[in-house]
Amino acid sequence: MPIVNDNYPKKDSTEMSDEQLKQLAIQNMKREEVKASGFPTEIISLPSKGKVYPEGNPLSSGTIEMKYMTAREEDILTSQNLIKQGVVLDRLMQSMIVSPINFNDLVIGDKNAIMVAARILGYGKDYEIKFECPKCDAENDIHIDLTQLPETVIPEDVIMPTPGQFEFNLPQSKRTITFKLLNTGDDKRISKEIELANKANKNTEFVDKELTTRLKTIIVSVDGNTDKKFIANFVENELFAADSRALRTYMKNITPDIKFQINNFTCTSCDHEEEALSFSIDTNFFWPKS
Repeated sequence: MPIVNDNYPKKDSTEMSDEQLKQLAIQNMKREEVKASGFPTEIISLPSKGKVYPEGNPLSSGTIEMKYMTAREEDILTSQNLIKQGVVLDRLMQSMIVSPINFNDLVIGDKNAIMVAARILGYGKDYEIKFECPKCDAENDIHIDLTQLPETVIPEDVIMPTPGQFEFNLPQSKRTITFKLLNTGDDKRISKEIELANKANKNTEFVDKELTTRLKTIIVSVDGNTDKKFIANFVENELFAADSRALRTYMKNITPDIKFQINNFTCTSCDHEEEALSFSIDTNFFWPKS
């Protein structure tokens, strides 16, 4: 098997770290190995259709190639070390992705779609859950076909000044902001920043600033001003609560993603009906009962 050393050259140091470039090189070699072996792969469509990635990024094609799960990936799933670190699913997906991509570039919705694809390529499309009726609380056994989960896509009339960036006029202040969708790398950095802040502050009245921390990353300009200090001050001191909520609602409506949703639910106990209900995945999603 080819070996990548730590001195793999950078193309642009402002875009990728040494470790990211190393992983990209490994991904390229893995792709060639999978192709040479004739091991089966599938092309997976991404909810974003590639619209949120710059031209030249492999993800801008709107698809990604993945291989079927093997015993090697099951080793990853059962690794107590990876589970303890909270990175087991990321490692699983990285192992199954064949396309030469930077994993941290994936916006969260596309990452969710890849997670569902990994489950299908490993253990099939059938997913069984127990769901409580919202009216009578009776437990219902629900069968879900993971290939039929609905998607949220970017509406055609949405303004995108550049790929991955969107414009929104705040309804109360009438200011115009440009924001981006968080990708996997952003999400990791924000989580780490919040974790460190919480550990550092022992004050019992300490306020968790997760919302404002995320908004400072999401917003890339205010009335055309892209200065990070200006944006931070705006979020902390000038962003009305009504505008913040309107922005988050708008983002939810236009963010490409997979919907974990039960359609046409009918309770087996009281016959209560719902057109659509959200559900959460549990440990059986990647560790189905034998």
